[in-house]
Amino acid sequence: MDENARSALAAVVSAGRPGAARLSSSTGHATATDASYRNRLSAGQAELVETWLPGLRLVNDLSWNLIDTAVLEVEHGQRRYVIKAGGPSNHHIRRELEAHRRSTGLLAAGNRAPKLIHADRSLNILITEYLEGSLVEGTDAEYAAETYIQAGYLLRAFHDQDGHIDPDYESAATAKAMAWLDSPHRIEDSLAEKAKAILGTYRPEPVAVVPTHGDWQPRNWLINGTEVRIIDFGRYGLRPAASDFCRLAVQQWRTAPHLESAFIEGYGSDPRTDQLWNAMLLREALSTAAWAYQVGDYEFEDQGHRMLRDALARY
Repeated sequence: MDENARSALAAVVSAGRPGAARLSSSTGHATATDASYRNRLSAGQAELVETWLPGLRLVNDLSWNLIDTAVLEVEHGQRRYVIKAGGPSNHHIRRELEAHRRSTGLLAAGNRAPKLIHADRSLNILITEYLEGSLVEGTDAEYAAETYIQAGYLLRAFHDQDGHIDPDYESAATAKAMAWLDSPHRIEDSLAEKAKAILGTYRPEPVAVVPTHGDWQPRNWLINGTEVRIIDFGRYGLRPAASDFCRLAVQQWRTAPHLESAFIEGYGSDPRTDQLWNAMLLREALSTAAWAYQVGDYEFEDQGHRMLRDALARY
C-alpha cells in the first residue's frame, strides 16, 4: 500500500462510520489487589520498566493467568499505560511486537488500536498506551449489529495493508494440527481418528496470506462511545483472511446469524471458500480442545470438543 492510500485509509478509520448508533458498556476491569507490579515481572523487566516510567503505579492486573503473560494497567504522571511481559519462551509478546512493527499503525493512527510506547525484545516486554473503552464481551454491545459492522470494517482495513501467496502455509498449518493429536488431550478416540484421516488426505494448495489478528472476537474488542477498538495482538501472524472469521463463526454467529451478515456487510465481502474454510474449522477445533486441556481452561476445552463435532459434521 503506498503512502497516499495509507493516509486515505487512516483518515477513514479515524473518522469511523457516520451515523453509528451509540453502543454502551458498563463492564470494567477488576482492580488489582496487590499494590506492587514487581511480582508479575522478572527483575530485569521491572528494572527496565522503572527506567521507562519512573514512579509508576499499578492500577489493575489484567492478566488471564492461564499462561505466563502479565498484563498490567499502570499510571505514570497523568497518563495510563499497559505493560505486557512474558518469560523467555512466551511467543505471544513476540507476536504482538511484530504486529506493532508491521501492521497496527493504521488502526492506531485512528485511535482504534493502542500505540506502542516502549519495547525490548530481549526481555520480552512492551508498553502501549492505555486505550479507553470497555470490553464488548458480556455486554449489550456483544449482540448489537453495529458492533459487527464496525468490526468487519476495521478487519478489512487491517487485512488490506499487505498480502502475498504462500505456497507452504496450508501444509504447515495442517501438520501443526496433526501434532496436537500427538500431544496430551481428551478428544474421543473415534473423533481423533476421523480428524486424522481427513487431514491425512487433505491436499494443501498455495493460499493468499494477509496480516491477521488471530483472535478477532468481542473478548478483544473495546467499545468507547460509538467506536469499536481492537486490543491484544498476541496471536498476530500472516494467514488467510478467512482465519480471522473462525472465532466468531463458532461462538456469537452460531446463535445470532444476523451478526454474521452485519460483519460481512462491514468487511465488504466473504473470503471463505468451502474446502479451505472446512479445513480451518477442523484445525481450529483440534488446537482449541488440546490447548485448553493443557492449560486447564476446561470451559474452553468443552467449546473445543463442540467445535470438533461441528467441524467433522461438515465432511
